[in-house]
Amino acid sequence: MPEPTLNAVVALRTEISPWLIVLRVAPDGWQLPDFTPGQFAVLGLPGAAPRCAMSEPEEPPSSPEKVIRRAYSIASSSVTREYMEFYIALVTSGALTPRLFALNIGDRLWLSPRIAGLFTLDQVPEEQNVVLIATGTGLAPYMSMLTTHLACGGPRRFAILHGARHSWDLGYRSELLTLQHLCKNLLYSPVISRPQNEPVPWPGATGYVQDLWRSGVIARAWGFAPTPDNTHIFLCGSPAMIDSAAEILGQAGFAEHSRRQPGQIHVERYW
Repeated sequence: MPEPTLNAVVALRTEISPWLIVLRVAPDGWQLPDFTPGQFAVLGLPGAAPRCAMSEPEEPPSSPEKVIRRAYSIASSSVTREYMEFYIALVTSGALTPRLFALNIGDRLWLSPRIAGLFTLDQVPEEQNVVLIATGTGLAPYMSMLTTHLACGGPRRFAILHGARHSWDLGYRSELLTLQHLCKNLLYSPVISRPQNEPVPWPGATGYVQDLWRSGVIARAWGFAPTPDNTHIFLCGSPAMIDSAAEILGQAGFAEHSRRQPGQIHVERYW
């Protein structure tokens, strides 16, 4: 089976930190498919593509001709037809991310024309509030959800709890602070776990997103506590966070959603 043609171009590369980037990818000569916020696409580069300077030696080396492919959540709005954005963390020993980090504006890559995934708001009743909990680049699908579905001042309340090691790892922080200022029905609450490394004292919460949930920050902002009767909760990021948060939420009466058994917890594990 022939390897796919590199059918897309890097339209913008934004470095959040040396190990975090946002890639804006535009199709070359074809139209992006429709998708639902929360879904993912597949990016690819051939093994012959260079790796970034921060990567570890690749053992064994990838086949030069074979296109290495990995799935990434779409971070851009589904109403944007010009490009897709992806929020990507560098895995120094990985096969694809060191090559993605070596890309510059104008470089070519492969973007799947097929979009997939069930981690969406489709199963959430419109009258229910939504809490979006993420670590690291698990924020990506939430940015797509918010920039598509958030109606500023509307009756549905959204809360984002985002955890990272350092303040400089909090991608999209400026955008979320602006959205929170403009939209009174949005709460953005970031937390960092290593405040001792901050060059300037961190004024916000410290610890983990689970600690934010237990602190009652949402209830203070909303004026009422999120419960299984009024709120659905999304978990995206590290499996350790998801397992811990799901256990805490289960103790509060929330149940994990599945096709067979509807619930209020929606999960997307990143590895």
